[in-house]
Amino acid sequence: MPLTREFKETVQARAKRDPDFRSGLLKEGVECMLAGDVDTGKTILRDYINATIGFSELGKLTKKQPKSLMRMLSSHGNPHARNLFEIIGCIQHHEGIQLEVNATR
Repeated sequence: MPLTREFKETVQARAKRDPDFRSGLLKEGVECMLAGDVDTGKTILRDYINATIGFSELGKLTKKQPKSLMRMLSSHGNPHARNLFEIIGCIQHHEGIQLEVNATR
C-alpha cells in the first residue's frame, strides 16, 4: 500500500524535530536489511534521507549522482554492498551516531 503525502509529511516533520525518531528510523532500516528484508530497509532509508539530509547533500558526500542514489534505494534498485554501506556510513556521520551490531539468540 503506497503511503499518502500527508503521512510522509508527518514523518518528515517529526524527523526534523526529534533526533531519537531519526535514529530510530535509521536503526530500523538497517535492522530490516540485516534480517533479510532489504526492500523494507531501503524504503525506510529512503524515507530517512528525504526527511533529513536529502539526496542532493548525500550525493555530494558520496560523490554519486542524487538520481543514482535514488535508484539504488528504489523498490527495483539493487545497490552493491559497497554503495549501501557507504550510504549508511555517511548517514551515521551526518546524524552524529554510530550504529552497533549485537548478536542475540
